[in-house]
Amino acid sequence: MSTPLGDLLRHWRRVRRMSQLALAHHAQVSPRHLSFVESGRSTPSREWIMTLAGALQVPLRERNDLLLAAGYAPAYRESAIAGPAMATVRAALDRALAHHEPYPAVVMDRHWNLTQVNRPAEVMFGFLRGSPPATASANVIRLMFDPRELRPHVSNWDEVGPALIQRVHREAVGGVPDAITRALLEEILPPDRRGPDRTAPLLPVIPVTFAKDGLSVSYFSMITTVGTPQDITAQELRVESFYPADQATERHRWA
Repeated sequence: MSTPLGDLLRHWRRVRRMSQLALAHHAQVSPRHLSFVESGRSTPSREWIMTLAGALQVPLRERNDLLLAAGYAPAYRESAIAGPAMATVRAALDRALAHHEPYPAVVMDRHWNLTQVNRPAEVMFGFLRGSPPATASANVIRLMFDPRELRPHVSNWDEVGPALIQRVHREAVGGVPDAITRALLEEILPPDRRGPDRTAPLLPVIPVTFAKDGLSVSYFSMITTVGTPQDITAQELRVESFYPADQATERHRWA
């Protein structure tokens, strides 16, 4: 028999490439009990599900899905970034963006939507696009791949485009793109290019070079995430800080 919980456990075992026996050994649970839960012949406890979720490194949002599939209440909340519960995280984000000036830095959610930008990033996007992006709706992947947006101004697109797709897969929360991220890839790419290119050479960094109206700047980026998050919103936030890849970019100021 197939059950929602059994289907989800099998999905995450496939993602992590673990057999029932390997997962049972890693989580220190009974292989027989795991087999019975996946087949719907046994109902696990809430604690047992959380143990399996930890062993499978399931993201917090999807851990709630496992609990709901078994008939339990979710364990993790999803707080509004502007709410009081996220005040300390929000202050840290504000500090990170401000301290990174005079270079651009942005905050993104799980699906590459911009939630915050510092002043240099706002000016840079405004210069390249003709108007700054609305942080409530702008999506970095759409901005980069849309021929009406940033793509015409990326002079090394042949390198940056494939590398960005690899990043989407590599930086997905839990290491696997969720349904919304997969839909985003389907929207911007033909079917044969939606997966990561595993034959591409791995370089130390691939900077993105923006060029417009005689100005050329080149940046590589570093990603910062929240350590030991216990809130879905906190786990899914990422700060991308852009660093100059050459001396000309280091001297440039977005004013």
